[in-house]
Amino acid sequence: MDSSPATAPGAPLADEENWRLTHLGRLLGHALRRFDERVLVLMARNVDVPLTLSNLAARGQVGAAHIHITRHLAVSGSRLTDLAQSAGMSKQAMADLVDQCEAWGLVTREPDPYDKRARVVMFTASGLHWLQAFRTAVSQAEAEFRQAVGTEVATVVALGLEAYAG
Repeated sequence: MDSSPATAPGAPLADEENWRLTHLGRLLGHALRRFDERVLVLMARNVDVPLTLSNLAARGQVGAAHIHITRHLAVSGSRLTDLAQSAGMSKQAMADLVDQCEAWGLVTREPDPYDKRARVVMFTASGLHWLQAFRTAVSQAEAEFRQAVGTEVATVVALGLEAYAG
């Protein structure tokens, strides 16, 4: 049995517990959520985003999971299995997201010209407007990041993340 004293809820954490709040994985997760939230705010304000999609984003009904489709769907289209693998999601979870995005008019499923049993997920015309708004929002969010931490730090972070991910 552990003989260390129990910490009361809300009490300051001992130094040996602080690592759980400050390790790189947690910081990366917080940074990604903050970045994605900012991108969605910017997209909701973009006049080129179809009004229905802008309203969904403004009301918080479009979230980080939907950004996975925007980030990973090839402009030429992707099979569901490839899209799910690229986004690091299960095929079932991605199918649910695609269903939702299809209902919103962002994507459509078309027959795969190379495999009659398969379908390809493709951006609709509205989805391509959404993708362009995503590109614009990402550029602005990156510029805001550079302004917040400085150009040199932003460059080092980008290079480090690229090296680590690669």
